[in-house]
Parts: sequence; structure tokens; C-alpha cells
Amino acid sequence: MKNELHVVGIQADLFWENPTKNLAFFEEKINSLPETTDLIVLPEMFTTGFTMNPKKVAEKMDGISVFWMLKIATEKQIAITGSLVINEGENYYNRLVFVHPSGKIETYNKRHSFTLAGEHKVYTSGTEKLIVTYKGWRICPFICYDLRFPVWARNTENYDLLIFMANWPITRIKAWKTLLKARAIENMSYVVGVNRTGTDASNYEYSGNSLIIDYLGEELSSLTKNEVGVISATVNKKNQNTVREKLGFLNDMDSFHINYSK
Repeated sequence: MKNELHVVGIQADLFWENPTKNLAFFEEKINSLPETTDLIVLPEMFTTGFTMNPKKVAEKMDGISVFWMLKIATEKQIAITGSLVINEGENYYNRLVFVHPSGKIETYNKRHSFTLAGEHKVYTSGTEKLIVTYKGWRICPFICYDLRFPVWARNTENYDLLIFMANWPITRIKAWKTLLKARAIENMSYVVGVNRTGTDASNYEYSGNSLIIDYLGEELSSLTKNEVGVISATVNKKNQNTVREKLGFLNDMDSFHINYSK
């Protein structure tokens, strides 16, 4: 169990549908990180950008990108997570992959498909939340559009850290920053939000604005518009638990049941 966790998010201008170039970029960034790093968070679809062409870029779970994540995690003894396009049977998933330093792999399929871009037409939605236990921390990771649905993110599992990885366009970046802080405040949880920068092949522009926020909504680390780089912060579970116990807000939350049918 570890009271403090050093978390890093990497903000990138992704190469469109080019896993080779994207993996090379991220590896270069990772090689420059301090040895104290415990967890690396990458953007949504970090190998391709937010593509609606899964047949062209989809990989299997034993493909090159997951193998790369395994290599990074085991060699550097750092946990790493990001989402990518995965094919299983006749289905394609926008799948978050969390790889532990031990080589253990856990996954989450994006629950809320971004219908405005037609994501629901080509990707199969997930139905289950993932709570990762890592170094004594309970981590709840989500993908992009999930951020808009507070019931799905509600802290009913007593998690310690909430993660959102995204390709969130600049036209709605105010919502990105506002909702990340709202999720932190209402769930009394550290939040890491990692977005991409640049312009993709569909001419959608992304500004990044990645953030790490504490359980009271205060920014611990951030990147400005169109900046390629990293956000990093050391989060402290004891401090978070002390404030949770003092204020008691999570004790007063509503109980509810989620209907998974669509």
C-alpha cells in the first residue's frame, strides 16, 4: 500500500491512424520521466486518434500496441493506461487498457458512445465499470464522453482516483474543464483528465487542456492550449481521506441502480 502516488499524463498531437509513430512518440516521452513515476495516463485512442474506421486500425489484445504497453510497464515497473481500438469477434471496442508492472491487464469498454460523431454505429458499448486496485489505490478509469454522465461516475465504490482520457474538441473545451472539476468535487476524489492536441483528419481541432485536480476541485497540474507535454502530480490518499471524513459528503449520497439496457 502506498499513501502517495506520482501520476503523469501525456498530452500529444496524435498521428492520424498511425500506431507506429504514436508509440514512438509516447516511448520517447516516457523515457524522459522520473523514476518516481507510478502511473502514466495516455489519451483516448492514443495509437490512432478518434477514428470511425475501426476496420482499418483495429488490433487484437495480443497485438503490437498492448504488447508495447506490457513492455513499458514491466521494464520500467510503471503502470500505464490508455484506450485503443480493439477487435473481438464481430465487434469493435473503444477499449481502455490498464497494464500493471506485474504484467496484469485490466480493461474497460467505453460505456457512452459519442453519437454526435457516429461512434455508436461502429463501436460496441461496454456495460461494466472498472475499479483497478494498484499500490493500495482504488482507481476508476473512464473514456471521454463518459465525463458528461455523473451517475455513471458516482463514487459508490469508494475509489480514490478518477481518470478520464479523451479526444475532446476545442469547441467544447469549457465543458471539459468544468466537468472535470465537478466530478472531483462531487465525488471528493482526485481526478486526472488527459486530452489530445492538434487537428485530426476530420478537421476537428483539439486544444489539450489536460488537468490533474484534487478532491476539492483545485488544479494541481495543467497544460495550456495546444501544448505538447506532460501533467504530473503526487496525490496523497491520507489527505484525501482526512477531508472526506471531516466533511462527510459521500455519506449522504443517494442510492440508485443503473439500468444497462439501451
